[in-house]
Amino acid sequence: MILIDPPAWPAWDRVWSHLASDVSYDELHEFARQAGIPARGFDRDHYDVPSDQYDALVAAGAVPVSSRVLVRRLIEAGLRRRKEH
Repeated sequence: MILIDPPAWPAWDRVWSHLASDVSYDELHEFARQAGIPARGFDRDHYDVPSDQYDALVAAGAVPVSSRVLVRRLIEAGLRRRKEH
């Protein structure tokens, strides 16, 4: 399933959501490709997407969830890739 959290992450004069899959990176990359999201938006285990794309991505099939649920689902699926410190 493709998941999207609410736009809440400010950066570069915009507010961003995270788009992720709880099935596979292949599913995520295919959804992103079909939605026209550039590959440079991929960050470890999700795509960063600007708030102005949120409604279109939900209309395309992304399921809105809280940020907490999105992270939990990534962890449960074994797809969470934490930042290296």
